[in-house]
Amino acid sequence: MEMQEIIIKSTLDGENQPILFYSASKPNRPLLVGLHTWSFDRFNQIDNMLPLAKKHDFNLLLPEFRGPNKESNPNHKKACGSKYVIQDVKDAIDYCIENKQIDRGNIFLLGASGGGQVALLVASHFPEMFVSVGAFVPVCDLIKWSSASAYYRPLIEACCETTEEMIARSPVTYIDGLAKANVKIFHGKHDDVVPRSQSIELYSALIEKYPESKAYLDIFDGSHQMDLNLAEHWIMTQYQKKKGITVTG
Repeated sequence: MEMQEIIIKSTLDGENQPILFYSASKPNRPLLVGLHTWSFDRFNQIDNMLPLAKKHDFNLLLPEFRGPNKESNPNHKKACGSKYVIQDVKDAIDYCIENKQIDRGNIFLLGASGGGQVALLVASHFPEMFVSVGAFVPVCDLIKWSSASAYYRPLIEACCETTEEMIARSPVTYIDGLAKANVKIFHGKHDDVVPRSQSIELYSALIEKYPESKAYLDIFDGSHQMDLNLAEHWIMTQYQKKKGITVTG
């Protein structure tokens, strides 16, 4: 496997947490942080994100953040956007900053579905850490999603024992923090897993309270998926903007 597996210790509870890391061919290249989806683990996004990292010679970090949001996962109560999840992603990035030759001024965050949820949560807690954040088909409100989905309701309730926990793990709770991030939310118009209303309502609330924030919404022609072309375009346009590269006609 081209990615190196590394074990780091959580600064929150001291538990050993695995991450996957791919090194760019040159030192001081950007870092792309890719987040796995709701029901899977750190290996879930290799096929999607490793080719993207290689194409642009980015470093790639795939953290585990307590694994799948499923009762079969022994760590499920600490998964699903908990404080441990948020800290795991931060710890993994801090490890790369301290131990890998990355460009710490160019860190990008990308996730879909449950990974989109976590991308928004991490961005709301550490908005200054990322040049840009891309969240595809994200779970934004666990209470509303639990009410709307008979399939996912027991999975949510297995991870979150109380209504308060659902609120604490929902990105819609952290609009004040998200307003400080450069974030784009993408949602498939035909998503039949997480309703597009989740993203529309979060974006609307954010823009209503913070109209000058760098928050964007793209309702694309698709379903419950990450559109890699859209993801790549968002990352690279923000990277070029950061570097001051202009496009001539």
